[in-house]
Parts: sequence; structure tokens; C-alpha cells
Amino acid sequence: MNNRSVSQILKSYYRVLKLARKPARDEFLMISKVAGAGIIVIGIVGFVVYILLTELPTWV
Repeated sequence: MNNRSVSQILKSYYRVLKLARKPARDEFLMISKVAGAGIIVIGIVGFVVYILLTELPTWV
């Protein structure tokens, strides 16, 4: 490790963890909905690209 000792690194990690808090239920649900919607959108885009790349060449 560069010039930082393990104890200094652990202290910085501990400082970040002290600032962290557990999200409220409504905040957690909103984050879950947004993340789920993002996963679904990315999946749909991937599926459309897959269909275009596999089916389109057979039509041409």
C-alpha cells in the first residue's frame, strides 16, 4: 500500500460508515422501483438488439 498504513485506511472506512444511515422505507421502495425499472429497460433494449441482429439478416 502506498504510504498509508492499514490502520489509516480502516479509519477512513470507519468514518464513512459513521456517516451512513439506513434508508427510510419509502426511500428504499423508491430506489428499488427506479433500479428495477432501469434493469427492465436495459433488458428490453438488449432483447430488441438481439432480435434485430438475429432476425434482420435473414430478411435481407
